[in-house]
Amino acid sequence: MKTLHTPLKFLAMFATLLFIALPVAADTILSKLLPDISAAELVEGADAFGATHPDIPVVQVLKGGERIGWAYITSDFVSTTGYSGKPIHTMVAIDDAAQVIGVELVKHYEPIVLIGIPDSKVKALVANYRGLDLVAEAESGGTAHQLDIISGATVTIMVIDDSIVRAGLKVARQLGLGGLAVEDKNTGPQFEINPDADASSDWMTLEGDGTLRRLSLDVGQVNAAFAAMEDKRAGERALTEAPETTFIEMQAALISHPAIGRAILGEAVAENIEAWLEEGDHAVAIVGRGLYSFKGSGYVRGGIFDRIFLIQDDVSVRFRDRMHKRINTIAAEGAPVFAEADLFKIPADSGFDPTKPFRIQLLVQREVGAIEKVFTTFDLGYQLPSQYVRSIAPPPAAKVPASVAAVTSQTELDAQQALWKRIWAGKQVEIAVLGVMLTLLTGVFFFQNLAVRNERRFYWFRIGFLTVTLVYLGWIANAQLSVVNLMALFGSLVSGFSWQAFLLDPLTFILWFSVAAALLFWGRGAYCGWLCPFGALQELLNQVARKLRIPQWTLPWGLHERLWPLKYMIFLGLFGVSLVSIEQAERLAEVEPFKTAIILNFVRAWPFVAYAAALLIAGLFVERFFCRYLCPLGAALAIPARLRMFDWLKRYKECGNPCQTCANQCPVQAIHPTGEINPNECINCLHCQVLYQSETTCPVVIKKLKRREKVGTAPDLTRAGMGHPNQLKIPTT
Repeated sequence: MKTLHTPLKFLAMFATLLFIALPVAADTILSKLLPDISAAELVEGADAFGATHPDIPVVQVLKGGERIGWAYITSDFVSTTGYSGKPIHTMVAIDDAAQVIGVELVKHYEPIVLIGIPDSKVKALVANYRGLDLVAEAESGGTAHQLDIISGATVTIMVIDDSIVRAGLKVARQLGLGGLAVEDKNTGPQFEINPDADASSDWMTLEGDGTLRRLSLDVGQVNAAFAAMEDKRAGERALTEAPETTFIEMQAALISHPAIGRAILGEAVAENIEAWLEEGDHAVAIVGRGLYSFKGSGYVRGGIFDRIFLIQDDVSVRFRDRMHKRINTIAAEGAPVFAEADLFKIPADSGFDPTKPFRIQLLVQREVGAIEKVFTTFDLGYQLPSQYVRSIAPPPAAKVPASVAAVTSQTELDAQQALWKRIWAGKQVEIAVLGVMLTLLTGVFFFQNLAVRNERRFYWFRIGFLTVTLVYLGWIANAQLSVVNLMALFGSLVSGFSWQAFLLDPLTFILWFSVAAALLFWGRGAYCGWLCPFGALQELLNQVARKLRIPQWTLPWGLHERLWPLKYMIFLGLFGVSLVSIEQAERLAEVEPFKTAIILNFVRAWPFVAYAAALLIAGLFVERFFCRYLCPLGAALAIPARLRMFDWLKRYKECGNPCQTCANQCPVQAIHPTGEINPNECINCLHCQVLYQSETTCPVVIKKLKRREKVGTAPDLTRAGMGHPNQLKIPTT
């Protein structure tokens, strides 16, 4: 056993960092960004910012000491998550008539803007929102203005557009600008989903009663829409198909209603969808056919569907790859054949109300140049028919003492805690399965002598465990750790640590804590060798390759030893880039094929698929090729591997001199020719421990057995009550 001084010192330092970084009360985004913003640049003629409003995060815009409007950051009022998964901060100023008098893109993390689109071009487009009439937007549902998009930055511009309109409406209503007033959502009749409602199993009937809603566009309609645009190039590039040709026929239904789900998907699939949705989540089914795809291919590159999004009042939901499932079969009788059929999850924290009308906005694009496109939108409106909802009696008004009200009012922190607790409650099955796997694996490590005693049984146990890791943890639960998680953790420690963000993904949270504990006991191998889905995929494919007699290559030790540092260099390079730009580091982290092979199941742009396939093909000849030489996550976990407190893997003094059996058979060549096991490279597969007890392979064990045979045959000794030959202790002279 090694001394505990270094590991305990490490733990104390880690715990100190956590407690130091615990969050304090967060200020508004406006208060953080305001010192770096010029009022004159935001609003023409303005000379200063005035006082901040006492109730909401807005600040006065002054001209000659007189207030001419109010300014705010959109992220303080609505979600502005963009392509990068991080907020886009836009400052907007509006006057008393609810007219936008100033817009400035203050801060963003969009990597899409860094691949050839100048930041100045995006800022110039944002500045064009000056003059936007929020009263007209309120009356039209946010469609009174013309959507202008920069080709190549579709998602980014759509997020900015949506946030300017929705945040502007919220501010105008709360301040009473332009005659707008705060909408009291508690007045009038209240409704909820009626779980006892029935739905027809016939597709035509579902269309007729409004369960399914349709958007149908032909080529003539789309050509006319582009011809009416200010950019005349859009009309010049008209589609050449016959005007009556179907451009797109898109239909939608709120599939999270139990009756609708059973009618369209069938009983079994509907039950699976209910398990996929967490408490408070909803889902919409969208099917389509025609010349145009409502999904497109952008989501396989960036993980976000940029052609459709859901709008309901101030609520806007953009669908990402993890919020998506394909529909393989439509169970409703008489359903047409669709080219695309998909499910999209509407998260519980989006504020979506299934009983209220909403719309699916379809973005249609047309190329007008080599790299330029123009865009227009069409809406598919939807409202759940009355038979699927029921009214709620308003609760009786009750007088609550001020002291009680203060205690029971939910703060933002309370809301965050409620959210992650709800997510954990909805993941009970996945958490239980992972708990069983971790318990079983811990038992194997603690009682490894017993576990590896029967070589054949242990082999099939490992194959079974890796299969569960790949299929369940990887492809089903998407519990694949990544070096991106480590960079996010470091960024959080630097900028202000918060448990809330990490608790939102239960399986990842549990895995990281188990990895942290395993590093102190066994090193990196507990995760890399047993719980990494991509590692499991490599090993299982290599086992198939061996069965097919594909030749296995053993690299010369000198070359193998010099290739080891590659993964450490990759990790340190990513870590260094993350200190400058976490967004750029996340893009470079695509060196990990995890997202392609595990999260997206190879449904991605061909360069990513080709890269992942190349690594897996290399692994057919060199077992765990990526793990050995390229994995930055493995490198990150290997760095603290020498802090482990115990040496569990047993060795004989003859190992390495002269015996090379374990070194030659180690699946990842982690054993030096001199016999030492390199903990930085070992994946704890325990194959060397199988050999350690093997009576047919290990020369040391075979030699001991031969010496025992000189004393007496093994069967005679056993019958005489002296135990198994392996348990005999022969005195030496």
